[in-house]
Amino acid sequence: MFTVAALYKFTPFESPEAIQGPLAKVCCEHGVKGTLLLAREGINGTIAGTPEGISAALAHIKSLPGCRDIEWKESTAETMPFPRMKVRLKREIVTMGQPDVDPTASVGTYVPPEDWNDLIASDDVVVIDTRNDYEVAIGTFEGAEDPLTKTFGEFPDWWAANANRFGNKKVAMFCTGGIRCEKASNYLLAQGVEDVFHLKGGILKYLETVPKKESRWNGECFVFDGRVAVGHGLAEGSYDLCHACRMPISAADKFHPAFEQGVSCHQCIDATSDTDKTRFRERQKQILLARARGETHFRDDG
Repeated sequence: MFTVAALYKFTPFESPEAIQGPLAKVCCEHGVKGTLLLAREGINGTIAGTPEGISAALAHIKSLPGCRDIEWKESTAETMPFPRMKVRLKREIVTMGQPDVDPTASVGTYVPPEDWNDLIASDDVVVIDTRNDYEVAIGTFEGAEDPLTKTFGEFPDWWAANANRFGNKKVAMFCTGGIRCEKASNYLLAQGVEDVFHLKGGILKYLETVPKKESRWNGECFVFDGRVAVGHGLAEGSYDLCHACRMPISAADKFHPAFEQGVSCHQCIDATSDTDKTRFRERQKQILLARARGETHFRDDG
């Protein structure tokens, strides 16, 4: 079993490029794989490895400026969910495109998972899922608003177009691990919303903490690694990825006429050219040949 650690921290990094190399080196030396994003506003990402490897990587991260108290969510995977280690420099660790948003200045009220059910059951609360449409499609909380956004950067425009629908209600937001809600709550406070709440630790902490029989969560939670989705108790879910468009697909989706392993699914069949599909078929052929030899093809990230 591999340990999977999802983490983020908003903290000023004067020189994220100076952090990049040493962080990648520590991860690679300890067999840790995954993706970590660095920006002047902090760090975000998910990594996987042996317990010892993850401990070494987290120890290094905690030595970074402002990261001593960083929190992370741990789960497990039966196989390594990442093909390689990437440490990337970004303008934002989660892209919202609002330069005035600063989660280190103010955020909404954190709500622990054990108190979340009572909050979202209140009539004076609107519950908003801040994730993208393909994530919401495979699971969300009962009665949650789905902004139908393709990217997080669309959230401010959605709010501007829909805020008047919610009157003076309190706003309760949630996302996978909590990072998007940090920015979204700071944004809403700046827009004059007085009562803003967000789920502490995100969906992952809720699924880990709240027993299934008491849960108000329906479906599975999309995660950005080879497991694709997790359920209650953070057990690996039932979804796979279409390796053409990177969208989640269910077992039933694989019976759709548009589905061809590694080539297309019902969500992307009309979005790629015949040339693309020919290229995808060749890639899939090489992946299957590598698997037959007991090897991992460099493009086989599923």
